[in-house]
Amino acid sequence: MLVAISGTPGTGKTSVSKILEQKGFDIVDLNKLAIEKGFIIGVDEKRGSNIIDVNMLNKHIEKNYTKKDAVFVEGHLSHLLKNMDKVVLLRCHPSVLKKRLAKKSWNDRKIKENTDAESLDVILCESVEIHPRKNIFEIDTTDKTVDQVVSCVLEIVENKFKPMKKYNIGYIDWSEEILKDF
Repeated sequence: MLVAISGTPGTGKTSVSKILEQKGFDIVDLNKLAIEKGFIIGVDEKRGSNIIDVNMLNKHIEKNYTKKDAVFVEGHLSHLLKNMDKVVLLRCHPSVLKKRLAKKSWNDRKIKENTDAESLDVILCESVEIHPRKNIFEIDTTDKTVDQVVSCVLEIVENKFKPMKKYNIGYIDWSEEILKDF
């Protein structure tokens, strides 16, 4: 089973994935994989980021990582992979996300772009366009430690990825934050 761990940068994907890996789960670092396998097709000069060939990633993941046990595919593009069986979206209130990204020394423009994306549910909307709603789970990481978020992911796994009301999509709504000046 292929499980995307996605979310806006700064929501906790990498930290959660490291702990899941320590607990014995297979983790695929999508960004690292894209670089290693040459799936970078250009550079977005405006954003200062790589442009990744999602179709090539999709084919590679399908060919090399499909197995019965859960394989977590971590990265803010993982929800775009059509072969994901389940999608776990990590979310964070935009004001807290701003602080997290500032701690990473991100510039103001990139911070604003990402907090706006989080406010507008961009990754959730992209996920719903590709995956059935019942296969998408949302976890609010705003006031949780990394260990608490990992516990939420493990609860979803232990429940065999059946829909759970507390992780259903649509309950997290920060759309009014877009109108605020952080």
